[in-house]
Amino acid sequence: MTIYAIGDVQGCYTALSKLLDKLAPTTQDQLWFVGDLVNRGPQSLQVLRLLRSLGKQVITVLGNHDIHLLCVARGARPASNKDTLDALLLAPDRDQLLDWLSHKPLFYFDPAINTGLVHAGVLPHWDLHHCLQYSASVSQILASNPTFEQLQELYGNHSNTTSNLSPLAQHLRMLVNVFTRIRYCKANGSLDLLHKGPLGSQTPGLLPWFDLPNRKTADIRLVFGHWSALGLYQRPSLLGLDSGCIWGGKLTAARLDTTRVTMVNVPCQDESFSAIN
Repeated sequence: MTIYAIGDVQGCYTALSKLLDKLAPTTQDQLWFVGDLVNRGPQSLQVLRLLRSLGKQVITVLGNHDIHLLCVARGARPASNKDTLDALLLAPDRDQLLDWLSHKPLFYFDPAINTGLVHAGVLPHWDLHHCLQYSASVSQILASNPTFEQLQELYGNHSNTTSNLSPLAQHLRMLVNVFTRIRYCKANGSLDLLHKGPLGSQTPGLLPWFDLPNRKTADIRLVFGHWSALGLYQRPSLLGLDSGCIWGGKLTAARLDTTRVTMVNVPCQDESFSAIN
């Protein structure tokens, strides 16, 4: 069985189709996705239909745009003028697609290749057990027909404490922000959701999440996306796959089941956010 991990698709169906044609996976192979399957690109509906049709062949975690979609669909967040989700939200099969999406985790781990999959990252004091436990606690809510209020509490910009939320809601929002939005942190692990630039552009006192001291997931390989300004990023225990497809870059797949990671990509200029707006 071959395992490919694929970067942020964000509704770029044409690029995804071309990439899958290049990979030519068999039905026995696995396709891992780092999340942000939807939004900003022109064909989020087609992306979800395709991935849902592939059944157990697809393993995906949720990204911030995926959770945004689930919230918008329930009226728990306003749509943004940058969203490209109307066709999906008006589709006759929208409920089935949203249900499929809502059952996906925020963190996935395959012990056979000692590899975890996450959209953005994790905190340094989380070990593998924490990552799986925290992902499950959020998934339990998303997959159980959450209320309007639960979704409102779950996703928002305040990364650490929000005075009008209960301690449990604050904790859950923090988990979602870490798994789906983290890039830079302070040394104490508190999030900074403002800085999105490449390494070296951050203000003093901020570190990329994977360079915080004593990271307890350093003994497993983590595959992630979310950070287009970081681009393709590879270290022995890290693989960043957001190669900026939605910004006119490339959509990249990496083979994970071999000792040496090999990559395949396709260009995305025709579906870039700037090209369709």
